[in-house]
Amino acid sequence: MAKATFGAGCFWGIESAFRQVKGVTDVAVGYGGGTLPNPTYQDVCTDRTGHAEVVEVDYDPAQVSYEDLLRVFFDIHDPTQLNRQGPDYGKQYRSVIFFHDPQQEAAARAMKDELERAKRFPRKIVTQIEPAPQFYRGEEYHQRYFEKHNIAACQPH
Repeated sequence: MAKATFGAGCFWGIESAFRQVKGVTDVAVGYGGGTLPNPTYQDVCTDRTGHAEVVEVDYDPAQVSYEDLLRVFFDIHDPTQLNRQGPDYGKQYRSVIFFHDPQQEAAARAMKDELERAKRFPRKIVTQIEPAPQFYRGEEYHQRYFEKHNIAACQPH
């Protein structure tokens, strides 16, 4: 088993997308990349802790590659929006890949470069690629949010 950590806007939609991927065994929503230990959702929403809303993905590399997870990541959000996704804005909604080892870092940088060269997006990709920080699991009411509320996808506010 392996771990991958991604931030791509509202973590509810990211969690839902990764749960659909064959080979993903679990997904948890939470916070990473900030300075406050054990942040709460309310703390992170102030946009003063430095945390991003992230998902921690547990996956079986024999069934799904890290590169496949990166493709999902780049397909489910707009990586050209700085510190926002759609109506949600603030550093907590930034596009970020938190790598867990040198192979993940190399794969993330290579895919970002490949997408830039291919001009896949109309603007420059602003996704940050950083070492995986401490992951703080989000409150239980945020876990599997779409399933609990019978929601198919993120809705504009």
